[in-house]
Amino acid sequence: MSAIKSILIASSGNIVEWFDFFAYAFTAIYFAPAFFPSSNPTTQLLNTAGIFAAGFFMRPLGGWVFGRIADRQGRKTSMVLSVILMCVGSLIIACLPTYESIGLWAAALLLVARLLQGLSVGGEYGTSATYMSEIATEGRRGFYGSFHYATIIAGQLLAVMVIAVLQSVLSLDDLKAWGWRIPFFIGAAGALVALVVRRSMVETREGHDKDPESGTIRGVLAHPRALLIVLGFTAGGSLIFYTFTSYMQKYLVNSAHMDAKVASHVMTGVLFIFMCIQPLFGALSDRIGRRNSMLLYGLFFTFATVPLMTSIGAAKDAGTAFVLALVALVGMSFYTSISGLVKAQMFPAQIRALAVGLPYAIANAMFGGTAEFVALSFKANGTESHFFWYVTLMGAVVLLSALFMPDERKSDYLRSKS
Repeated sequence: MSAIKSILIASSGNIVEWFDFFAYAFTAIYFAPAFFPSSNPTTQLLNTAGIFAAGFFMRPLGGWVFGRIADRQGRKTSMVLSVILMCVGSLIIACLPTYESIGLWAAALLLVARLLQGLSVGGEYGTSATYMSEIATEGRRGFYGSFHYATIIAGQLLAVMVIAVLQSVLSLDDLKAWGWRIPFFIGAAGALVALVVRRSMVETREGHDKDPESGTIRGVLAHPRALLIVLGFTAGGSLIFYTFTSYMQKYLVNSAHMDAKVASHVMTGVLFIFMCIQPLFGALSDRIGRRNSMLLYGLFFTFATVPLMTSIGAAKDAGTAFVLALVALVGMSFYTSISGLVKAQMFPAQIRALAVGLPYAIANAMFGGTAEFVALSFKANGTESHFFWYVTLMGAVVLLSALFMPDERKSDYLRSKS
């Protein structure tokens, strides 16, 4: 099976996983009153953001469980199991009764479903990133590896597009009453399709269960420098990613005072371009090196975050907001295009899925999953600009991590195949 075909098969599940996960972020503004009655919209969004963050805190467990399965039983087995779990979580949310029907149990069951989704995505990232890095051909790994995040963005984009369509055909009352459930039914159905497709995947890790170090924490800890670099990249990378993607729609509505439909259309266009340019930046990393790409990424957000966030919040029209958001996502592409690859190349095959997935899940839970909650908390306290400096600080963490990253031309476990 060709590398392109294998990557497309793996990507099918990746798209579905992230569609389901982001569907929550983009429908929260409509279903928040159904689960958290309150006269204050910001308080409702804080509650839904809290549950959104809780899903992230299941990611470390998912990264450990599915990373261990991937390193010991095979990448294919892990990726099939993760998409099944996502299907279950989405179906639960789609069928949930509201606060009016069962009281506080509605919020409790919503939390359970999000925890299942968090467990699934926690395992999906490390395994799919590892698989795509291993299946790619040398010399073009940046290009092929870029499809990993491109499919994450595609899942997010599809979620935005579905919301945009629903906003066009349904009234606001219908969206709040039942329309918000539709994306979760779509996600559950898509997961079943991805399950069938992933069963034909080619395995990239044979003989894995014979190595005593396969899928062990002990094996991961034997690479402390690489582990700390992955934590640094993910802490800054995930916070910046969620700030300028999933949170941006709410920021445009609450801070730039843009109509919700217009904000959705702006983010749909921006995310589409963002997705399309991932292979270009991945190919660029093949020429200039992964370390240089990460240095450029860290530099950009260390110096550009505050001006960009301030300008977007003050944007008077959709066109200005579109351009500014696009500038941010172009800068982000130095990282997203090689996110999985830059981490996978620093670890040997017998621990690669766990070593990529677990530290990613930990840092992502701490910084990416809390991005919306922290941003909304600052806004509720009247200190929204403090959040911009928080994001800037994490951009500097990425820059520092890139300075300590080894040159892949001298140290690359993917090249050695060990």
